[in-house]
Amino acid sequence: MSNGRTQGTATLAALVMFTLAACGGGGGDDPVGMVTPPPLGSATPPPALGGTPSGSNPNGYTAGVYQPSASFKNQCASPRSGSSAVTGIAFPDTAGSVIAENNFLRSWTNELYLWYGEVPDLNPASYTTPDYFDLLKTDLRTESGAQKDRFHFSMPTAEWEAFIEEGTSAGYGAQFFILKSEPPRAIVVALTEPNSPAASAGLQRGDKIMFIDDVSVLYADTQAQIDTLNAGLLPAAGESHTFSVISTGSSFPHSVTMTAANITSTPVQNVKTIPTATGNVGYLLFNDHIATSESQLIAAIASLKSQAVVDLVLDLRYNGGGLLDIASEMAYMIAGDSRTSGQTFDRVAFNDKHPTTDPVTRQALAPTPFYKTAQGYSTADGTPLPTLDLPKVYVLTTGSTCSASEAIINGLRGVDVQVIQIGDTTCGKPYGFYPEANCGTTYFSVQFQGVNAKDFGDYPDGFSPQNTTLDAGEKIEGCSVADDFTHELGNTGELMLAAALDYRFSGSCPAPAGLGNSSAFSKPNAVATVAKGRLLRPEWRENRMMRTVQ
Repeated sequence: MSNGRTQGTATLAALVMFTLAACGGGGGDDPVGMVTPPPLGSATPPPALGGTPSGSNPNGYTAGVYQPSASFKNQCASPRSGSSAVTGIAFPDTAGSVIAENNFLRSWTNELYLWYGEVPDLNPASYTTPDYFDLLKTDLRTESGAQKDRFHFSMPTAEWEAFIEEGTSAGYGAQFFILKSEPPRAIVVALTEPNSPAASAGLQRGDKIMFIDDVSVLYADTQAQIDTLNAGLLPAAGESHTFSVISTGSSFPHSVTMTAANITSTPVQNVKTIPTATGNVGYLLFNDHIATSESQLIAAIASLKSQAVVDLVLDLRYNGGGLLDIASEMAYMIAGDSRTSGQTFDRVAFNDKHPTTDPVTRQALAPTPFYKTAQGYSTADGTPLPTLDLPKVYVLTTGSTCSASEAIINGLRGVDVQVIQIGDTTCGKPYGFYPEANCGTTYFSVQFQGVNAKDFGDYPDGFSPQNTTLDAGEKIEGCSVADDFTHELGNTGELMLAAALDYRFSGSCPAPAGLGNSSAFSKPNAVATVAKGRLLRPEWRENRMMRTVQ
């Protein structure tokens, strides 16, 4: 097995690989990383790893026979020594083999995977561990033709712990948005983290990336050039790369050189009160359901409450999800006790082997309530949460609004809080998992589906504003509006926020996104497209997670 650094590079690079075949035409506007794999079994398996185990070997393979995953856990081909730099917990690794690691994954998948009956039973002696895990999922598709499981991935445990516990990940502190992944490509800056290398270099929302290390973003067409772009967009800490950038409102490029660092995310930003003739409207940008967001959300809601806001605009347009507990806390702080007391925020269903008991915690299955107190992530466990006690909420969304963020929408709708969606169809991920670490890699495999208090959770194509022109997503009240890269987030002139404020006053929507709604790009040299794109980020920032200790 590769070490963490090598695994991390391979995993992240795969997310942004541009499609070279598209240089001759065709394609569309799918974001990078949305690559459809071949059907399972269509590829030629790699050679066996040192022969076929015998039936008497505890690592032996008999089709259809699964030993308990616990009997193979932490038996590592390259056992680690010492302890985690993040948690301080000693590594549990013992000497093992690739076959033992694969046997763990095979049995664990059979025990917990939501669609375990659709997984091919492959000999664990015939694959390297990364290749083997990639095959342990269903290859079926939904009625729309989308992959049924688009959410299967793994990453180095050290990187996962650093992000979910501390909010740190390698980068410049800039989120890049891929408007068009095929030549001529279009990549813009969606947002920057405060006090980051990107902020220090002057990058701002809407800036267009033209060159990376002298390679054209628009027209790169060799593998070496693509590799250069990938390296610059998703760097390792300490790497320096030079970008040619055209700022919104300018016609001339300028050069910036940035050195990647371990960036600490600020998940809650731009908290503000907007005065209107009918009362104060609160606004906040919420980007990640991570541990540090708990204290920041509490502070934000307390501040808005002190300003006597009568409505809230919750900007989730780039929020890929995270901890379900945080989503529950946020929903409670919006709706208040009178609407949520005794109600279910989210109820999870595992596969048919586990109808009544959570197979990870071993506790009886019980719904996640609307938490009234902090759950101890970054605020003392049991601290009462402030509430706005609102009967409705305006939620700003894009295709990068995923998982735990969608759970906020679904959970509030389950208790009849009016959710008004402004923006674009969400990503469609009503599924979740318990991250599972083994031998230095953390695995993410779909284990449950969540439903709200009305037992609704069927939105694999996402939520869509009511006037969305395409027949996709679960339609809810609201307006289809393009993401506006010519205004900073939280600016009342930004199209989504402006549409929310106008809908609140008039109940009417602007022209649906993509149908002549060009005002988003009215500034000189602004990005001249309303094509759908996607925020460039690794898969582990688009999830709905449970924790094993409640």
